[in-house]
Amino acid sequence: MCGPDLDVLDPLVRLVDHSLVTVTDGPRYHLPESVGAYALERLAESGETEAAETRHAAYYAGLAGQADLRGPEQPQQLALLDQEVPNLRAALHRAVRRAGGTGATRLALALTWYWLLRGRFTEARRSLQETLAPAGDVPAELRDTAAVWHAGFTLLTGGDAPAATPESDDALATWFLGYALFTSGKDLGRSEDVMARAMTCFQATGDRWGIAATRSVQTRQAFMRGDLRAAREYAESAHASFEELDDRWGRLQTTYPLAALAETSGDYERAARLHRDGHQLAEELGFWTEAADRLTGLGRIALLNGDFRRAEELHGQAMRLAAAEHGYAAGEVHAEIGLALGARREGDLDEAGVRLRRLLAWHRARDFGPGPALLLAELGFVAELHGDARTALELHREGLDVARSGGDPRARALALEGLAGAYALAGEPARAARLLGTAARLRESTGAPMPPAERGDVNRITARIRAALDGEDFATEFATDALDGDGERDAETGKLTENHSSETGGVHEQA
Repeated sequence: MCGPDLDVLDPLVRLVDHSLVTVTDGPRYHLPESVGAYALERLAESGETEAAETRHAAYYAGLAGQADLRGPEQPQQLALLDQEVPNLRAALHRAVRRAGGTGATRLALALTWYWLLRGRFTEARRSLQETLAPAGDVPAELRDTAAVWHAGFTLLTGGDAPAATPESDDALATWFLGYALFTSGKDLGRSEDVMARAMTCFQATGDRWGIAATRSVQTRQAFMRGDLRAAREYAESAHASFEELDDRWGRLQTTYPLAALAETSGDYERAARLHRDGHQLAEELGFWTEAADRLTGLGRIALLNGDFRRAEELHGQAMRLAAAEHGYAAGEVHAEIGLALGARREGDLDEAGVRLRRLLAWHRARDFGPGPALLLAELGFVAELHGDARTALELHREGLDVARSGGDPRARALALEGLAGAYALAGEPARAARLLGTAARLRESTGAPMPPAERGDVNRITARIRAALDGEDFATEFATDALDGDGERDAETGKLTENHSSETGGVHEQA
């Protein structure tokens, strides 16, 4: 930064000896504030401020650009950039202030992966916006890449990406936009399209890391669609690649869906172990958004194990970490879903309802396909537990529509179970039994029947039906698919009509 022909060691030693420069661990050298202000005045007097700032920006742009944040050197390179954050911010600020469009844009792009790993989404969004604001002479390709990264960080901080976000030839930027579209819960279909485009780019260049990173997101997309076989295949493939590449961030991306798959099969011990290992690794590396997600995962397992107090603590920690410290909107929502589920299972239906309605509004503001299905089912169960069969039927019917459009058979099964509960409450136990049996067969078809710890609602509904039907009638109805008059077709096209018969709870459905 001082120039190639200057000998700075001897003057630096003398400054330290005279306490004009202080030394800290590293070693790192610092000017006391008063000395720094004086030095800046003298620099300005000499007319060398711009040249010094240019060299400073060039040095730190090179440092950021050369940092290898993917692979075995990731922890050491992150630690190096952590030490240089004040200098990196100063260099970027000065480049933007001087309207140095190309230089500022290149420096901001060099920092994007660091910002992502450190969870500094708000800083990234603001910095990229500042570099894009001037109408400087920035090459179109460079500007488009910066705009894609800015759109992604905008999504991750809870904003809306511009409708006219340009496409970029940069494979990593394309991947990041697909990742942000999925992670933010904004647009599942578009995230799948963008991720497919990124995969094509990575495969064309033989980029193993990029292929694994894309598979890690496609794992979650497949899980959302209910394709557990594809999700497992993608997760295991990506995890093996990241293990070979020794990329710790990558391993975090794949252990989470592997834990979700273990949970789906009822192996809560393995799921908890994967989440604990992931949380420890995320904390060691300072990946705080990842740490928040792992706390949410652990809270979910505690909830399934019936430890409601621990579940509330973990979900609360995750929510605070995601929201207050890093502006991770999607992480805050995931954690609050856990708090809502816990409130209902503890019997606090009012709190559960408030949280679920707020979360449903958040999801409805996005085009995320299957996102609202769980929330509609939970609200339907709240209505059923309040004794409101009519509202429960409406909510579960809407949930079934969402589940069918999303293509996840497990989500369809959940909606059918909810409808069974509503019909049982309304005094139609035979129809309820058919719906319950159809839901069970749907779950079995995915290779993931409902684990015992998740059968609370089904057991309650089954008990109500059995109280109204004898054993043989229940078995017959349960074995009959709920179609053509009882099941999904009715749930889509039937209309509620008022009926004052006390025998049916005041609710009938007519096709």
